[in-house]
Amino acid sequence: MKRPFNIKRELRRVIALEAAALIRTAAAVDASFERAVRLMERCKGKVVLVGVGKSGLIAQKIAATLSSTGTPALFLSPSEALHGSLGVIQARDLVLALGKSGETEELNALLPGLRRIGIPVVALTSRPDSTLGRKADLVLRLPDVEEACPDTSAPTTSTTAALAVGDALAVALMRLRGFGAARFAENHPAGQLGRRLNLTVADVMRSGANNAVVRAGESFRNMLIEVTRKHAGAVSVVDGRGRFLGLVSDYDVRRALERGGDPKILRIVDIMNRRPLTARPEMLAEEAARLMKDRPSPLSVLPVVDARRRAVGLLQVHDLRAYGL
Repeated sequence: MKRPFNIKRELRRVIALEAAALIRTAAAVDASFERAVRLMERCKGKVVLVGVGKSGLIAQKIAATLSSTGTPALFLSPSEALHGSLGVIQARDLVLALGKSGETEELNALLPGLRRIGIPVVALTSRPDSTLGRKADLVLRLPDVEEACPDTSAPTTSTTAALAVGDALAVALMRLRGFGAARFAENHPAGQLGRRLNLTVADVMRSGANNAVVRAGESFRNMLIEVTRKHAGAVSVVDGRGRFLGLVSDYDVRRALERGGDPKILRIVDIMNRRPLTARPEMLAEEAARLMKDRPSPLSVLPVVDARRRAVGLLQVHDLRAYGL
């Protein structure tokens, strides 16, 4: 009697097959893979990824990973290349061609033109004796793996293996080039890492007309109006030259009133914090966020003071969160 189909069991079978394929792929890494990394490192132009069908999709992802980790790369559709787009490949480039069987017609039709230009071709294939393998300058052999799709042999484990090799090449190149977090952030200004490494306090703080500031000699009432009007939760106290003297927060106001202070006679200088933590405009926003969070009692606002001790802004925890910090 045929065992009924079990979804969970099938999911685990496919994942286990792909995991096993990755282990075999790691074991297949030999000197040719190292030579490929050296070739790509020495490439004075860009790495052009080519592939058809599922291999083309994997090639697109590898190209994107290479580009974001310090190796200029792009994907070129073999079909488009055969109809005019081959001109995107220049003499200083290198081609990384993906094809499991190595017998894809459109892909192999590119090879004579690449050879005429003198472009080195690195093939990623399971068939070194294929047309692609024979005409390539260097072959990276993928092991024969069982596809997870039992009825159609649709590319599954083989594309996973190819993708893993692409990631490995990209990371090895990144390490060789010393491509670190700061340069990665330059390529990802809108990403989480980009925000962490590029955003400064000046980019995030409330400044100008949005900066809550009051002079030390002003009335308690005017201070309350300024805090309320700017929705800041605090106000920087300055002298006549705009130099920072201290900070008054909502908490300071509540504490003074709870102690029986009369708003008509309370003075700002009597309730302000004269030595609060401050931030500089050029400080990384991530560093300021840590200053505010890594405390027994986290801060909700941080005054921003420049090199001349002028109160130039206020940093609100809500503003940091809006930037994902």
